[in-house]
Amino acid sequence: MDSFSTLLRTASHEQHVEAENSTFMSDLLGGRLDLEAYARYTEQLWFVYAALETGADRLAADPVAGPFVRPELFRLSALERDLAHLRGTGWRAGLRALPATEAYAARVRECREQWPAGYIAHHYTRYLGDLSGGQIIRDRAERTWGFERRGDGVRFYTFEEVANPAAFKREYRELLDGVRADDLEKQRIVAECKRAFALNTAVFRALGEEFPLTA
Repeated sequence: MDSFSTLLRTASHEQHVEAENSTFMSDLLGGRLDLEAYARYTEQLWFVYAALETGADRLAADPVAGPFVRPELFRLSALERDLAHLRGTGWRAGLRALPATEAYAARVRECREQWPAGYIAHHYTRYLGDLSGGQIIRDRAERTWGFERRGDGVRFYTFEEVANPAAFKREYRELLDGVRADDLEKQRIVAECKRAFALNTAVFRALGEEFPLTA
């Protein structure tokens, strides 16, 4: 029988591929979009991570979600440094969430406040993705827009407090495998994981409409 971490990965594979291959992300990684598109994407991430991390400490004692509250993963302060670099010191004044981003952040908040097991699904899709595929985005951004390696502009993708990402990901999967939930609840977590990818893809779709490639 597959482990829960394997089940999560395989069950959400289709949605994961769809998110990765969105037109917006393909164009961004292909260097076909400008710095404004990257900055706008970074703004949307701020809303999602604010929902994930604000008040997450209240979950630390929760028997299900508690083991996943890992401050070394938190991205909000790194995002804020990136936005200050991209937008200047007044970046907060221009911060604007797309409707798709508002829906995504609202669902994350709902899980954080009302369903700790569902919070795990969003935690998994975001942080493990950032530690993995996020490194491709960092590399492309550094090369395309000349950011200092692992410096301002790409700090979101730079996990300075995770010394060994490969070992950390192994440990994280062990946490998933040991999650305190019965089979029915695990199925609900899998469904929420798929929903998380769908919400993320909707943000990419909205960004694609905002930054269409001119023929």
